[in-house]
Amino acid sequence: MSIEKVDEILTKAEVFYLSTVDGEKPKVRPLGFHLLYEDKIYFGVGTFKEVYKQMEVNPNVEIATWDGEHFLRYYGTADLTKNEAVVEKAFELMPEIADAYKANGWEMGVFFLNNATAEIRNMMEIEESYE
Repeated sequence: MSIEKVDEILTKAEVFYLSTVDGEKPKVRPLGFHLLYEDKIYFGVGTFKEVYKQMEVNPNVEIATWDGEHFLRYYGTADLTKNEAVVEKAFELMPEIADAYKANGWEMGVFFLNNATAEIRNMMEIEESYE
């Protein structure tokens, strides 16, 4: 399996779920944006949102989805390093989001997963794994 396969599953699924930790409690929310750029899958959330603040405190995250055939578990450490090229590409792909962020003075934070593992699973076992 490759990073391209992970990207393909996320694209097919359309919606995926990002899990973070808030103190001692798990928090999960749906996301839809991802971008394969320079061999990394980037995700984006507003820096003003609780999810971003949670990743600053504890960057260990997991993304899970179902594409109609397989489950994907993709987990690692969120790297929140600023990348303006990725933000600009995100805004090109989602002009309505760009308009809202610019109108409100919000900042888009992008991240990718370091030390990541991706598992493609069926109901009983891992079918493929990528690190």
